[in-house]
Amino acid sequence: MLGFMDYVQRAFTSATAWNRDNSYGALNATASALLDFPTPNGLSLNLSSLASPNIATSYSLNGIGILDGSVSYLYTSLPLQIAHRSKDIPLRHIIPGYRQLQELQRAEEASTWKFWQPGKGTGKRDTLLYGRLFLPKSHLEALYLRRLSPVTQLKISCVSSSQLRSGGSILFLLSQDRAKYSTEYLYSTDSALLGVRGLYNFGPDPREDSSHPVSEYAASLEGPSRYGRFSAGAELYYGILNKSGGMSTGFRFATLPRHDGFPYTMTLTVNPLMGNLTSTYAVKAGKLLTLCSKFDFNVYSYESGFQVGMELWQKKQKDEHLDWVIRKLREPGKSGWGEPPFEVQQPDTTASQDSIESSSNPRIEESLAGFENELTAGVLKARLNQDGDIGVLWEGKFKELLYSFGVHIDFKQRERIFRGVGLEIQYSS
Repeated sequence: MLGFMDYVQRAFTSATAWNRDNSYGALNATASALLDFPTPNGLSLNLSSLASPNIATSYSLNGIGILDGSVSYLYTSLPLQIAHRSKDIPLRHIIPGYRQLQELQRAEEASTWKFWQPGKGTGKRDTLLYGRLFLPKSHLEALYLRRLSPVTQLKISCVSSSQLRSGGSILFLLSQDRAKYSTEYLYSTDSALLGVRGLYNFGPDPREDSSHPVSEYAASLEGPSRYGRFSAGAELYYGILNKSGGMSTGFRFATLPRHDGFPYTMTLTVNPLMGNLTSTYAVKAGKLLTLCSKFDFNVYSYESGFQVGMELWQKKQKDEHLDWVIRKLREPGKSGWGEPPFEVQQPDTTASQDSIESSSNPRIEESLAGFENELTAGVLKARLNQDGDIGVLWEGKFKELLYSFGVHIDFKQRERIFRGVGLEIQYSS
């Protein structure tokens, strides 16, 4: 489960129309959320508050033998109108899971990019500042995030700790998203590391024709590009001080919302220098169930690894008296709820199924999605690898509290099978 500050940061990137999925760093985001989720250890308490649309604070206390905690502050120049009370936050917004790729959006149509158009807006560039102090270790983390242009974002991360070799490090990350492709340039003061990453999306370029809306552009696609997207990327980095470098390349195919079958995502990552190959496959087998598998292989040592995981959501008991409301909203033409007001349309028997689906009211579908999220009671996550390492996590909501309960089991260590058991509780106002 995401912390409150991470939830606010994601809300900021969404409000500024930044696509988090169109980058090489997010190539394996779905598999990481389903297989690499952390399990809490001990007892952790988090109290957070969104004092104003621009300022957020958070306090945490951890008890694992000794007491420690942290204090966090966040400021954003863009007022965020989001659900900030823990009882109102949809669970799917704070629990990472299957990442459904959306249609690529042209730069001219992003809602916040009007600030850079000549003669429009105020020329404002949204900024986010974040700081976190860990006590009693006096470990400090800081983040500076700023939109420099409609396609450019700058992120500066800082860490200050006496445990680090140089007392701290700074990471600069300059990202550019041009829909068809994206690039990232990074520099870290730790070992003077330089790196570059890129991702290219195959298929038509959404920037070529800006005279039609995105929905018409998506409907005009043909073949596999209409129902899925194939992407390829690579990264290259070099440490100036230690005179060592590395590289990797990756591929991803993921279905788009227009796909009629089960949504799925396949990835392949190759590190030619180390000889590692990693493949993942995730499928959303239903509205409540997601399955994922991961296979690792090294061509030099012939070592391999296998891991499987699942995510199962639990729904609250719906009121039977509300079912007729949902049916009416999804039946346009009978009551007028699913159609634009004061407009009567005759059904076209020659229209294709895709055109009928695209004619639905997006605001109604958004309202239905939010309504269904409110009926979510919790989620069960589990993973297992070939060495008998098991992780189980249950996350949900109890009254006004968000909680995460997890167990980590390792059958290879007979003397200590239970590696960790923990409970994390969050409250925000």
